[in-house]
Amino acid sequence: MELLRSNLSRVRIPEPTNRIYKQECCISFDSPRSEGGLFIDMNTFLAFGKDYVVWNYEKTGNPVYLHVKQTKKVVPEDRPLKKPTLLAIGIEGGFENNEPQYDEAHSVIILPDYITLPFPSVELPEKVRLAVDAILMAEGAERKKQLAAWTADKKQTSSYAMNLQQIDSGVIIPPSGWKCVKCEKRDNLWLNLTDGMILCGRKNWDGTGGNNHAIEHYKETGYPLAVKLGTITADLEAAAQMFSLTQRMIVFWTHC
Repeated sequence: MELLRSNLSRVRIPEPTNRIYKQECCISFDSPRSEGGLFIDMNTFLAFGKDYVVWNYEKTGNPVYLHVKQTKKVVPEDRPLKKPTLLAIGIEGGFENNEPQYDEAHSVIILPDYITLPFPSVELPEKVRLAVDAILMAEGAERKKQLAAWTADKKQTSSYAMNLQQIDSGVIIPPSGWKCVKCEKRDNLWLNLTDGMILCGRKNWDGTGGNNHAIEHYKETGYPLAVKLGTITADLEAAAQMFSLTQRMIVFWTHC
């Protein structure tokens, strides 16, 4: 533990603008499901397989890594099938998707001797615990690239962005800790670009998602554009997810 404490300066807590790679090695095709698992540099947030993590350590001098290992669950062949109660796939009460399921284990590794510290553990320094939690909760950069590729041809330029009205409503937008002003929901949040109100998104047919407060606010005010919180970054290659409440579609901001 003292070795970890002596290297705390090499550990960073990810910020919303950081790209975090955690699905695949940056050099090979290793993943958390590979035999050696995946090692995430806790300073650069780049991921490496077992064959390349030492190379990264020697190149950067970064000794602290989050190790992620996924192991396939063993499913008994005679397991009784549950009768679905929802018209959905892969969620509780829905149809089973029959895809393999995996257990995921985490640990903190210190190179070059592969000193292993279990996670979660209250004995780990708070900075390390916060950094690991942030990495695990963040959407991987690989996934963001996939989503961008899938939706790129579906986005349209919004005519409302050209002359968007923005008013001083007295709302102060904090850098974090967002919640819907009407129901205090903390996920699926949208920032209205006219008055700065933070409201939750649409409710899905299965009851998940938000409580429709962003749409209700648009119906009351007519303010047409909202951006999804958590998608605004300093990365010029990563477009924020903007929604036209009038057109009911993902759109581009024409001034970007």
